[in-house]
Amino acid sequence: MTGKRFGRVLAIVLALTMLAGMVPAFAAGETAESVYVNGNIYTMDDDNPHATAMAIRGDKLLYVGDKAGAEAYYISGVTKVVDLQGQTVLPGLIEGHMHVPNLGQSMLMIDAFWKPKEVILQAVKEAAEAAQPGEWIQGRGWMNTVWADDSFPTKEELDAVAPNNPVSLQRADAHMFWFNSMALDMAGITKDTPNPQGGEILKTEDGEVLGCLTDTAASIVRSIIPAWTDDQLKQASLLAQEQLFSYGFTSALDAGVSVHQLDLYKELYEDGALKLRLYPLIMLSSTEGAEADYIRTTSPTGMLYDDHLHVAGVKIIGDGSLGARSSAMLEDYSDRAGYKGEYRFTDEEAYQVIKLAYDNGYQTGVHAIGDGTNHQVLDVYERLMQENPREDPRMRIEHFQIVTPDDIDRAIELGVLPAMQFTHATSDWLMAEDRVGSERIKSSYAWRTIIDKGSIIVGGSDAPVELVNPYHGLYAGVTRMDKDCQPEGGWYANEKVTREEALKAFTLWAAYGQFEEDIKGSLEAGKLADFVVIDRDYMTCPETDIKDIQALMTVSGGEVVYTRDISVPTVTWQGKPITFNADLLVENGTISVPVGDVVSFIGASLEKKDGQAAVTYGEKSVSLPLRTVGGVDYVGVRPLFEGIGYSVTWCQSSMTASTSRMSAAEAAEPAAGEKPVDEYSFGLGNFDGTVGAFCDVIMTGTKDLAFSDPFYPEDEPVLTPYVAKKCENYGVKYYIDKDLLLTKLFASVDMDGAWVYILYQDDAVLDAYLALKAEEKEYIAAGTYTEEVQVDLATRYGKLMGYSDEHIAESIGA
Repeated sequence: MTGKRFGRVLAIVLALTMLAGMVPAFAAGETAESVYVNGNIYTMDDDNPHATAMAIRGDKLLYVGDKAGAEAYYISGVTKVVDLQGQTVLPGLIEGHMHVPNLGQSMLMIDAFWKPKEVILQAVKEAAEAAQPGEWIQGRGWMNTVWADDSFPTKEELDAVAPNNPVSLQRADAHMFWFNSMALDMAGITKDTPNPQGGEILKTEDGEVLGCLTDTAASIVRSIIPAWTDDQLKQASLLAQEQLFSYGFTSALDAGVSVHQLDLYKELYEDGALKLRLYPLIMLSSTEGAEADYIRTTSPTGMLYDDHLHVAGVKIIGDGSLGARSSAMLEDYSDRAGYKGEYRFTDEEAYQVIKLAYDNGYQTGVHAIGDGTNHQVLDVYERLMQENPREDPRMRIEHFQIVTPDDIDRAIELGVLPAMQFTHATSDWLMAEDRVGSERIKSSYAWRTIIDKGSIIVGGSDAPVELVNPYHGLYAGVTRMDKDCQPEGGWYANEKVTREEALKAFTLWAAYGQFEEDIKGSLEAGKLADFVVIDRDYMTCPETDIKDIQALMTVSGGEVVYTRDISVPTVTWQGKPITFNADLLVENGTISVPVGDVVSFIGASLEKKDGQAAVTYGEKSVSLPLRTVGGVDYVGVRPLFEGIGYSVTWCQSSMTASTSRMSAAEAAEPAAGEKPVDEYSFGLGNFDGTVGAFCDVIMTGTKDLAFSDPFYPEDEPVLTPYVAKKCENYGVKYYIDKDLLLTKLFASVDMDGAWVYILYQDDAVLDAYLALKAEEKEYIAAGTYTEEVQVDLATRYGKLMGYSDEHIAESIGA
């Protein structure tokens, strides 16, 4: 046990050990370079849905099954063995629709993602103070629907904080931009500038330019912003890769790249810097230009750079977004009479652009959010398939959000694949029904309907429009709630998907969406060795915990490309890690956090007085004692969040404290003193780590017998299922001992009515332990429990526990 780190995955710290007793492989060609054992592996293979072991050679899986089957691929001194210690494994996740360089670029801009307006304006002010006059200030991610005043912002608000610098702030949906007066003047935008096709210059009631422009109108201003250099674009791509690997992604569809960006990707692959598997869609906006010429002259590729790059698709933008009211509708917007949004193309233009890609053998993915654009695209698809039938074109519609029931049926009949982002619904629910009304919303974001009618859903995030975190997407699909657990019970909950369906959307179905289901998307022999190890069981953990899942290790083609640093705890808010400017305090199983950092991150208010911190968030307030260390004021993480209506759960393997809004029922429960341990509390995290560590030493033969930390009887119903699963993963047995044998070995221990789990593998070991207990009782009953007998019994007990003679002698004072 010496040196063991409870609850940590050996693979993550790369302690690769040789597993004794494995049988040598029969042929060198069948020898594995690495074997992963003792995992809780969800394969997404219908014929073999669950496994515990995998064998890998090169970048492919040789075997997926149980530990015994993996032994045939092991050779001592050649094969590395990684003990997963019961952790959950998923196939390498596939991001089915995102914007890779844009994600990296967003990390180099002002982060305005869903932040309060005043916080964004302060960030712009600070950037302007640090910038040279005339230097552009850029940011992205603002969302007016989460502000107290949800109207669109104005240029004057930016003028007040950045009068000498042009400012461009992209709305989270990427279809509206917020500019200041200087930026608009530089682009020549005035109240008399006409709206271009596919965009709008929003105006005030008196006809002045507001400051917000959509789609092609915003492009007029964006065209004068200095272009990113090649080095910056490469840096952005590698930053995005780093973030994707940290979540367990091994592949991504890049929804719209230039030919130049494609060349940069190739340079990064040739340099060995880019390891993310990419399926880029070439952005096509007309039948002229570099991208159109490329499609005319270059056939779709097969897999390049050892299955890392596959260029076979085209992206076309058909309209804007629902939030910006720039998606094209068949009828007026319900909250803007006389306005139907903006089509990017006339019907004939749409036909000619899509035809160019289709007739040259490319897969087409058209951005269509409004029911008008979805109808237009389906008309074109149907016409092209009649004119020029192609075997299995797998034509896609990206987003497929507001769609009539008839067009849902038509898409499925045509075999068109809906590439939908679960988090779009949970981000849009605050305004979507206002935009389209109570009838149209019934067939919108209709995941359950689509699957039940026989189609699949290609999952993704549309990052950086949404956070790229896939566990937010899985959570949204399963719950139909946003990251703040709203609306309780789910928005139009009848359209939820199952956990397995949500995971397929990010694995096997996403692979099918890019013609790669034969090499990825599930863990099967012959497929790529792409997988992620996560910190909890996705299939069985509470629904609200799905958003908080953390990746522990990401493996791509058998190579470990990411391992999580668990040297310090992480605290998350609505599924997003809180940024701290000072160290956390971890003492005696509790975590204290810098209160100022938390308040700033979550948008709460803080008052300090007489050694107390009063924190107010929404309608909830809590007063907490302050502890000042090194000039920083700390409060306990659990009392802070529970005081403002959020539960806190702890996951030991990732060292993560996660917060979730309490349900109405939970919030209404009166305090009842000390609660019994809950399934994912900090306490159980430590308990779980101890059980896992002892299971490990028993499984490897280091010890024959061990017992868990003590627990009280009222916690047994919660703990036993957890311990049973842990033991099953390790091939270890357990026995609940309500009266632990102590002897002189543990003379100083007072169990105080607590129980323990006895852990063992061999029934004879348990029998020997129970015999010692019975022997002690007989001596006590007979009055012959002498000092000599006590020492003898304690010595035999210590040897059964695997202690050294020195340790036994020291413990019993002999």
